Amino acid sequence: MYEMFDKTNHEYIEKARHIAETYLRPVAAELDREQTYPWEIIKRLQEAELMGVWIPKEYGGHDAGILNLCLVVEELSKVCGGVGVAFAVNALGSFPIILGGSEEQKKKYLPEIAQGRKLIAFGLSETDAGSDAGSLQTRAELDGDEYIINGAKKWNTNGGAAELYTIYASTRPDRGTRGISAIIVEKGTEGFEIGRLEDKMGIRAANVAELYFKDCRVPVENRLGLEGKGFGNAMMTLDRARPGVAAQAVGLAQGALDLAVKRAKVSQFGREPLAHQQAAQFKLADMATELEAARQLVYTTARALDAGVKNVGKHSAMCKLMATEVAMKITTAAIDFYEEWGMLTSEPIEKFMRDAKITQIYEGTNQVQRLVVARWLLKEYSA
Repeated sequence: MYEMFDKTNHEYIEKARHIAETYLRPVAAELDREQTYPWEIIKRLQEAELMGVWIPKEYGGHDAGILNLCLVVEELSKVCGGVGVAFAVNALGSFPIILGGSEEQKKKYLPEIAQGRKLIAFGLSETDAGSDAGSLQTRAELDGDEYIINGAKKWNTNGGAAELYTIYASTRPDRGTRGISAIIVEKGTEGFEIGRLEDKMGIRAANVAELYFKDCRVPVENRLGLEGKGFGNAMMTLDRARPGVAAQAVGLAQGALDLAVKRAKVSQFGREPLAHQQAAQFKLADMATELEAARQLVYTTARALDAGVKNVGKHSAMCKLMATEVAMKITTAAIDFYEEWGMLTSEPIEKFMRDAKITQIYEGTNQVQRLVVARWLLKEYSA
């Protein structure tokens, strides 16, 4: 499958794979068990100059695009989905700045993100505004040259580790989604508090935190773009970030498939290996085929985004939907090759299934992805 890649693609793959196999695999189980944030892996990624893959060169990044971002996420996720998303969410948090930030904002924030000196999180979802992001309740009231932010954000990946936060708040509640603005908030700002870290089923190496704002004053200059344009900024961001989630799912599925194949070749309980049975061979073949189809859809979407193709929302939703559904199917099926052993936390396979589940939910549930695809289809065929 690698014939489709150029020299640069191969370089990113090899760098990420080296870090994943050399530094991540020996500690992946411990990171998961202890819910320890992978600072040492982040440091390795920083040293390998991978933290700014997607950020333009003029702001300290590589300008290597979304495809290479996906390739790095995939390699990390083959070993640990939690570390894969801990890396990828920096793209999710910085895309709003790349898309809607002023030149001053880009020069101020992007170089630190690109060099890995500061992590960034994305604050859109709330307790009562998840899939329906347009109903968010966090408010930002203009007071002179400052916004006063009040509210709370939920499910913020890297929330406890980041130094920067892209927060979406309603600056004109009477205007619905047209009254939402995107505002950068820095850790340590008075009135901004990081809440508890969630105790999660999967992606346990990536912390997820609640964020609280109580009369939090932020300069107007921290707003991204025009007031009321935040919802559009968030939707464009998600179109670019969803292939990253899909790449995480592809990596998880590949990691689980690799383990299933290895297990199938081992004799168990004095019987011949499962790999000798046609039923097991067919199952592995189906898993590999579905995975490759999902992978190619992810790569195609990423390449389209890198080429500047407009109206990619449908394909971003498609690749996220397909890859995450396939990941859940493959990681679950892979456990079957371990029989009872697959239920033990001492075996690495069960972690892949736990990590895969969240990919069907965050950055828009798969039900939402289906709605997005259906709306594009109905619009295209309205004539």
